[in-house]
Amino acid sequence: MVKEAIDLDCSTFQFFTRNPRGGSQKPFNEEDVTKANDLLKEYDFGYVVAHAPYTMNPATDDINKKEFVLKVMEEDLSLLEYFSKAYYNFHPGFYLSLSLDEGINNIVSVLNTVLKKDQKTMVLLETMAGKGTEIGRNFEEIAKIISKVDLKDKVGVCLDTCHVYDGGYDIVYHLDEILSEFDRIISLDKLKAIHLNNSLYGFASHKDRHEKILNGKIPFSNIVKIINHPLLKDLPFILETPNDNEGYREEIKLLRGNRD
Repeated sequence: MVKEAIDLDCSTFQFFTRNPRGGSQKPFNEEDVTKANDLLKEYDFGYVVAHAPYTMNPATDDINKKEFVLKVMEEDLSLLEYFSKAYYNFHPGFYLSLSLDEGINNIVSVLNTVLKKDQKTMVLLETMAGKGTEIGRNFEEIAKIISKVDLKDKVGVCLDTCHVYDGGYDIVYHLDEILSEFDRIISLDKLKAIHLNNSLYGFASHKDRHEKILNGKIPFSNIVKIINHPLLKDLPFILETPNDNEGYREEIKLLRGNRD
């Protein structure tokens, strides 16, 4: 995992603690984590991002599904405590037949259960595109979750460029205004990571379909503005574009060549 990131000339990376479409955690090997930490330090990596499986729905009121969420998050956060610098990113979920407020309260209940005062790992709520009853479609929903969490210092935000653009935040023509709005509603102190993706369907589509950096509806010149923005440039940027490793290698090279 770390060696692959080094080969691709990364300074950060994202990984799944288990199959993103499943629920079983890989067997834990403390020696492997020690070696990974040594490599991360040797190559001067910043924070790395662990992503929770997509099958989790923290907004659910289904007892069995909620038990699954709690089990996954508790296991994952326990594992991540072995890493020197790691964030844990997750999708807030869907409220389905519930009300929005009921879904938000379920998410808060999960966070208040799994977060511990002495943990090192910060949990990141991801901004979403707003498909159906998806929670996190706007900054207000993210802020409402954080406001109800007991250990607020253990919670941050990962901003996904595809998701916010698809969700109706015009980061192409109004990036500064969008960041000011984020700061007013959530606080930029809470912004800890960026998922840097282009959008297949574009502004306010609510489709959540990622595209390669050069192929989507967000012009490359605006991608460059995002990675160089003084409020964003020092954050970990994670590519989730539809690529193989060679495609990521080319995108990383392209983006590095356009850093100020």
